[in-house]
Parts: sequence; C-alpha cells; structure tokens
Amino acid sequence: MKPVVLSAPAPRSLELIFTPDKRALLHEKYNVIETSDEALAHLPLEQLNSARYIVGQPPISEQTLTKLNNLRAVLNVESNLLNNMPYQSVFERGIHVLTTGAVFAVPVAELGLGLALDLARGITDTDGAFKQGGEQWGGDGNANARLLTNSDVGIIGYGDLGRALNKVLAGFNCNIKVYDPWLPPSVLVENRVIPATLDEVISTSDFLFVVAAVTSENHHFLGAEAFSAMQPNTRFILLSRAEVVDFDALMDAAQSGQVLVASDVFPEEPLAANHRARTLPNFIRSSHRAGALDVAFKQMGNMVLEDMELMDKGLPPMRCKRAERETVSRMQSKPVVQN
Repeated sequence: MKPVVLSAPAPRSLELIFTPDKRALLHEKYNVIETSDEALAHLPLEQLNSARYIVGQPPISEQTLTKLNNLRAVLNVESNLLNNMPYQSVFERGIHVLTTGAVFAVPVAELGLGLALDLARGITDTDGAFKQGGEQWGGDGNANARLLTNSDVGIIGYGDLGRALNKVLAGFNCNIKVYDPWLPPSVLVENRVIPATLDEVISTSDFLFVVAAVTSENHHFLGAEAFSAMQPNTRFILLSRAEVVDFDALMDAAQSGQVLVASDVFPEEPLAANHRARTLPNFIRSSHRAGALDVAFKQMGNMVLEDMELMDKGLPPMRCKRAERETVSRMQSKPVVQN
C-alpha cells in the first residue's frame, strides 16, 4: 500500500506548490487525502492512524496527536511556524516539524536590494517627478543620493534571509554588521560579517535591513528611541514582518525625514484605503510581494518530495528546515492569508 499523506496546505494549494509533473509523482508514490485545517481532526480513525506525512500545518490537539500513530513529519508550506500543536509531545514522539520557508530567502533578498538602491538613488521619486513634469536633471536630481557601494550596512536577523541578503550585497563591498541574539559570533564571522550589538547596528548604518522573524521577545522592539538613534537619512528596509517595529514610530521617523523607509510588510494587509502609510513621504511601499514568485512556490514542492523520499528510506530530512524544540513556540509571526 502507498504511504498516506494528509494534504492541508492552505493558503497554498497542491497546484501552487507542485509542477504538474511533480504533482503526478506525489500521487503516484503516495495516497494523498485532501483535507483542511478544520476537517483534519474529524477524519476517519483509519486515515489518521495510517498517515505518514502531513503537508501543511493544520492545528493538531493532543487528542488528535494520539491518533496519528504513524506520523513522521509535518511539512509546513506556509513559511511561518505556527504555535498550534503540542510541540513537546510532537518532539517526544520523534515527529519532525519542517518548514519550506527558505524558498523565499533569495526572492526577498533581491527585492530588498532593489528597494535599497531605490532609496539610495531616488528612482521612484524621480519617476514620479517626471510624470508630473517636475524632474531635475543631472546633479540637481542627486541632492540626497548616495552610493550603496562601500557603505555601512546593518542587518537585523541572520537566518536564511539574512544570509541571502549578505550574498546579494557581496558585489558592493559593504561593511556589514549583523545583530542576531540567537547566533554565536563565530557563525557571523564565518559568513564574513561583523557581529555587533543592536545599538551599534542601529547607530552606525547607512542602510539598515530588518529581516528578523517575529518572536515572543522582539515584538515592536524597534521604536521611537531606535529611530532617533539612527543617522539622519538612514535607509531603513523592512522585509520580514511589521510586528518587529512600532509602525507608528516608523511612520513618524519617515514623516520627519529622519529615515528613508522601504517596506514590503504592514501591520494590516491589505492596508485600509485611508491608512497613513499610503501617502507618507520618504516611504517606498511594496505590497508583501517580495517572496511570492511562482519559482519559489514550486521549489516548496520539490523540497517536500525530496525530504519525504529521504524519510521513506529511514533517513533524516535534509531540504526543509527543522523546527527546534527550544525556539519553535517562541515564533510569533502572523499566518499568511494570501499567496
């Protein structure tokens, strides 16, 4: 008999994360039972008992977990690890909780580079001035411009996205300082970046990239005091989640001209039509689209298939990132509701 896979990937779909060929392979190798977050706990006992994998991260109660006797892994294709299951019991049973979120690192890093260059050279503002017939030519249009090359760059958070960002910045010969309290300094040194305190990163950066996930420790940890400590005209690029900043303080700093801001994420998504952020000066807006490329979604499916194949052989998963028992319940990012 084929191994059973319970499929509950919402808001993703199997069509989104698998190419037609890979989806056919999934169904060829596994008995795929499509379900939902709400329905999984109510599946027939036989289906729960026989499930080897869950694609998605639906809520799992202690009671439901006792019925998942053959479960080897939960493969999260949402990207945020959700605090919706009894992780201690899950780990005690030897069940892997895996996330494919690393697929977004390169697409987000590339857009982050684009936003930084835009803030450095005023690309969007100049285009807008052209449309209004008010463009400034030559040096007159570069009063506030600066180079990314040889600049002081700060990165807050150094997971997959931070590492990808470091790579796309490699050609600019930047002096890169990194703050990440979850990593030892030697890891940063090995990645050819400079370990630094949060205060150092905030106060010395020409460009400051925020790529930290939201945790129980860092909710709104960048507020008015942090923005006032930044150098005038710091280019501040927010790529991870809006909840790591006090967004009102961020908007105040942009309004005053203390910082120039670009953000791909917002506290409300979509933003209300009258939200202040829509019309702020010194602010480039991107509608949470940095990672949402089809190539990234399809890479999710490839990672899922490769890791299930390894686990079928009794080997550990290698492509997806494993949730760690020490940190998984501290992850606080909101679930995505739109691809």
